[in-house]
Amino acid sequence: MLLIAMLTLATMMQAATFKLPTADNLPQDTMKKYGEDSVACITNISLYREFYKQWKASDYTSASVKEIIKPWRWVFKNCPLGSENTYVDGVKIMQYRIENEKNEAKKAKLIDTLMMVYDQRIEYFPNHYKTGLPQEGTILGRKGVDLYTYDQDRYEETYDILKRSVDLDGDASDGTVLIYYFRSVIKMARKAKIDSSAIVDAYDQVIDILDHNIKGLSAAGDTRWVEIYKNYKGNIDATFEPFATCPDLVRIYKKKLEKSPDDIELLQKVTSLLDKRSCTDDPLYLNASIKLNELQPSPESAYLIGRLYLQEEKYNEAIPYLEQATKSEDVERAHNSYKLLAEVLRAVKNYPKARQMAMKAIELNPNDGTPYITIGDLYAASAKDCGNNEFTSRVAYWAAVDKYVKAKQIDPSVAETANKRIADYSVYFPSLETIFFYDYKEGDPYTVECWYTEQTTIRAAK
Repeated sequence: MLLIAMLTLATMMQAATFKLPTADNLPQDTMKKYGEDSVACITNISLYREFYKQWKASDYTSASVKEIIKPWRWVFKNCPLGSENTYVDGVKIMQYRIENEKNEAKKAKLIDTLMMVYDQRIEYFPNHYKTGLPQEGTILGRKGVDLYTYDQDRYEETYDILKRSVDLDGDASDGTVLIYYFRSVIKMARKAKIDSSAIVDAYDQVIDILDHNIKGLSAAGDTRWVEIYKNYKGNIDATFEPFATCPDLVRIYKKKLEKSPDDIELLQKVTSLLDKRSCTDDPLYLNASIKLNELQPSPESAYLIGRLYLQEEKYNEAIPYLEQATKSEDVERAHNSYKLLAEVLRAVKNYPKARQMAMKAIELNPNDGTPYITIGDLYAASAKDCGNNEFTSRVAYWAAVDKYVKAKQIDPSVAETANKRIADYSVYFPSLETIFFYDYKEGDPYTVECWYTEQTTIRAAK
């Protein structure tokens, strides 16, 4: 009581000295901020804040929390524009009271009050005090998380709040909000309040947001937050797992595509999600990819189609799509397209063009050994066609082995494959006797003349 009296007296003296909050001397904006009784407003703000500081200093454990309630409630009701701290502090106060209330009826009322705190903050402080940007989405996110935490029965209301938050904030949505939003979608689907396909749509939405942030944070070098967002993503992936079976995804999206076969946005979503969940074996993925490429041709969609046809060993069908994919502005995607195109052309025995495509891949990425492996395979596959005797029909294996050696020199990741090829094809070198018979000797240079020309070195089979 003594403290209250002293604070009140100090406030009145301040008002008298500086002529602060009275109806006679305040500007209109100031009166609007502090309400009709500005002295009482400032007094109660000062009073509850003093007790709040004590409570906070005790790590929110001291009994001073009991002294906060009355002056805080007065400020909340009578001067809502007085300070945004009224709502920031109010959330903490209400959370404490909810978590320590044993009576369920009283707890329900406290939860309602907590929701009012969030609503009133949105009403009176819709913009962030520093940036001036709207903060409704952010506040709704916190509100929804709290409602989900404290009252599981109000799941429909929670879903509406969190959906609104994510719709407003988009890529700026907090990771925790995304987790609780996704959980609320699942709960709504389980209660048959929304279609189960909404789970897949929500997953696609929140993962895109998280991936956007991970990419941005990685570019900024913020490794700490990259890991935090990866943890958010892992949490959502784990929650989604029971609903992520390929048959379920195919069933849901097949129905959607039957209704809207020319919906480009839907086709993009289908191909992206099925790719993410490794559901590319189902015909739906290939058909959706082909349709998307028809409606919106792009090197990216062409690459996906060409890769699928290659997996199915439908080489002639793959060729035009992979040729389209090589035009990608993404250097890595173009490089991979040239590599796959070289493999497809090798499979259909168009060796000259296959070599040309492999060389294109090397131009885009000189440190990738895979194209050299492909060229070596081309030389080895056509070796017998490059000569007409025991010597010349074997010289191409030197050129092939040279490519395998080059591959592992520039790219250690292909060393195992290269070494196996070297061991397999070195046995086909001409024998020492054959070399002598045709008037050559080991170590001498030799030019392989075939559908290609390569300089190599004469070696005998071991």
